[in-house]
Amino acid sequence: MSNKSLNRRKFIKSSLALSLAGWIGGSSTWLLKPKWAHAAGPIKIGVATDITGAIAFAGNPNWQTAQLVVEQINKSGGILGRPVELFLEDTASDPGIAVGNVRRLIQQENVDVVIGGITSAMREAIKNPIVKRGKTLYLYPQLYEGQECTEHLYCTGPTPYQQISELIPFLVKKGNKRFAMPSANYLWPQLLNKWTRKSIEENGGEVVLEEYFPLDQMEYSATIGKIKKEKVDHVFNTIIPPGLSGFTKQLYESGFQTNGGTQSCVYWDENTPFYVAPEELEGAYSCLDFFHNVNDAYGQKLLADYNNMWKDTNHQFTAGSAATGMYRAIRLYEQAVIATNGDLKREAVSSALENISLPDGPGGGYSVVPGTGHISMNMYIAQAQEGKWNILSESKSVAPNECA
Repeated sequence: MSNKSLNRRKFIKSSLALSLAGWIGGSSTWLLKPKWAHAAGPIKIGVATDITGAIAFAGNPNWQTAQLVVEQINKSGGILGRPVELFLEDTASDPGIAVGNVRRLIQQENVDVVIGGITSAMREAIKNPIVKRGKTLYLYPQLYEGQECTEHLYCTGPTPYQQISELIPFLVKKGNKRFAMPSANYLWPQLLNKWTRKSIEENGGEVVLEEYFPLDQMEYSATIGKIKKEKVDHVFNTIIPPGLSGFTKQLYESGFQTNGGTQSCVYWDENTPFYVAPEELEGAYSCLDFFHNVNDAYGQKLLADYNNMWKDTNHQFTAGSAATGMYRAIRLYEQAVIATNGDLKREAVSSALENISLPDGPGGGYSVVPGTGHISMNMYIAQAQEGKWNILSESKSVAPNECA
């Protein structure tokens, strides 16, 4: 089957899911109208995410999370009595397509805020149409490589410091000294690997291999041969779909894990079986702000609410797929609008965001660090074991260490 035919099937399937969930489809934008009205009109939130394309495994839980949170807000009386209206555009894992679709959210739908984007390439493509030309507030929910210090842009997922400062010392203490870093060739791996290499070396390890590949590369035999030859202890993996499945399969078939090798990837979570086979995932490490096994009553209730709303979905509420960042973004925006007493102007809401701190969320409480556009949050190291991510370590209120 051709990629074009496959993408068409995914689009039809995703469109059906949206329709069944109550969204109204237009020429491109999907609309979820509140069930009640207010004289001042609704507060409009635009979501731009990958409903189709290679990163759809992450985008679909994002729009589902957005719908859950907005439904909760509207059932509680809205924001200062006004209902929230959701608009959704498919960024299709293609920055070229995304730019035009995001412009539609701003120019035609006049949304008050845009939340979304998964890859760093996507964020880079859409941030100027939103923030600069569109004069609109932008909240980016995904873990990323850091160094995003654009005014009126807030990052609600983990930063490199929040992940790497926790994970790498843990791995080295476990006996991993010789690291390989196979990577996709774009901004996130390139900058994240600088943090990672520095932390590896500071903790007494060494990087014996660092290579970059096109996103769609599927053949890695030469690299895996080097990993075996150099007696690598640990593979710190930043390859992404579609190329990821080829690497993990070939690494596993080489006997790397059977012979005691370990691997990690800091976006892997409960949605990872979409693109990594269970036997290839077994024993892998990740470091994120939430896993399903985190012992947090609020997070467990939120997970149960999500699963109750989306009983038949394959797209789970997870951190690596940015669903937790989506949740935080909407709740932070809600509190900022309350702080402005309903003033929706970008400058007012952006200023109010600087002082927002919430005691509860997926994985625990979180706070905007003033002057940084980033969030402090709890971080967890987990290991994939028999289909679950078991928590090995917890760190409270880890600072983002960005843009200060």
